Amino acid sequence: MKISIIGTGYVGLVAGTCFAESGSDVICVDIDEKKIRRLRKGLSPIYEPGLDELLKKNIAEKRLSFTTDLERAVKHTDVIFLALPTPQSEDGSADLQHVLDAAKHIGRYLNAYKVIVDKSTVPVGTADRVRDIIRRQTDVEFDVVSNPEFLKEGNAVNDFLKPDRVVVGSASARATEIMQDLYAPFVRTGNPIIIMDVRSAEVAKYAANAFLATKISFINEIANLCERVGADIDMVRKAVGADPRIGQQFLFAGVGYGGACFPKDVSALAKTSKEHNYNFEILESVQYVNKRQRKLFVDKIIKSFGGKIRGTTIAVWGLSFKPNTDDMREAPSITIITELLKHGAIVHVHDPIAMTEAKKYFARKIKYFKNNYDAVRGAHALVVVTEWNEFRRPDFDRIKSLMRRHVIFDGRNIYDPRILAEKGFTYFSIGRGPVNDNR
Repeated sequence: MKISIIGTGYVGLVAGTCFAESGSDVICVDIDEKKIRRLRKGLSPIYEPGLDELLKKNIAEKRLSFTTDLERAVKHTDVIFLALPTPQSEDGSADLQHVLDAAKHIGRYLNAYKVIVDKSTVPVGTADRVRDIIRRQTDVEFDVVSNPEFLKEGNAVNDFLKPDRVVVGSASARATEIMQDLYAPFVRTGNPIIIMDVRSAEVAKYAANAFLATKISFINEIANLCERVGADIDMVRKAVGADPRIGQQFLFAGVGYGGACFPKDVSALAKTSKEHNYNFEILESVQYVNKRQRKLFVDKIIKSFGGKIRGTTIAVWGLSFKPNTDDMREAPSITIITELLKHGAIVHVHDPIAMTEAKKYFARKIKYFKNNYDAVRGAHALVVVTEWNEFRRPDFDRIKSLMRRHVIFDGRNIYDPRILAEKGFTYFSIGRGPVNDNR
């Protein structure tokens, strides 16, 4: 099948590469000429495990190509995916400018029946708007369907190649058959292609992300209560998560969620609800709790130093919003580091992948270290923000020998309090209370 992907961001590039890996001929389109030149050389603009290898392989085998020529891509493909950014507007809604502009151009270039696929995360009614815009430009037959993505950054290639479900919103039997044929190679083990109406598909993506964000904020609220009553959030989580109706996933206490999806999608769903005269109060609380969780963590750090951290050196491990990505959009590290700097701290940072990205946010306001142990040299405290695997089993004796003060603030609960106590550290985590607290 011949496919074009408009937009070579996170979703578009992963989708295009994986479709090519399944044997389809794929043209990826972007207006950024510099980006396209780099992609033609097999240089990915994002870090995603497994993507580089598939990108280079499918370029070499001539199934995957990149262009700025939207007209050629539209005319020479059967299925056109819109995988464009939908950033959050000032009022919390999704900005559809890029999607709607692309629809206008597609309408001008249609030369035969095509299936236009909304792959971007878009509000309810967007497919109707895309259809109306294209129809005003052409008399050629086409269909618009919704096909939301459910990719996890850091595992996106595997998620696409082996999806737990594929959702297709379609009102056309012809378009539905084409989409089922397109995704057939990815669901050979029996995971479902779920066919539904377009608006239900548009809601499904927002509902999924909003529910996961709600679980994160809820467990963080329970963790905060645990600290105050002397309970252990890890024990509570195991008991609650053992209920199959709830499950273990997304029940880990920490400094909150970030990234490109959860903050934007929760906000957009709340905005859509208000536009339809419904106040989605749970989502407002989810957003509030997530922002407050980072502040509570910083307050814990400052309190441990007697309320003053000016001139104190604090090492931060982990900058990306989650492991296995360089994405720092809405990352908790941004809020935490910003607050530490505001209170006069000297901040040393290390991240396995996101150091270059961090410089876009902090420039020379912080000190960057290629090695995580170098970052803690001379530090009064270590703050763990992202649970990269290489941070899970560090040499605590070495850390202790390098630090001025032996204090660790664990924003992801990845360390065992008993081990830290035996090593002589003062240790703070989320929802478990301090260990060896010498304040």
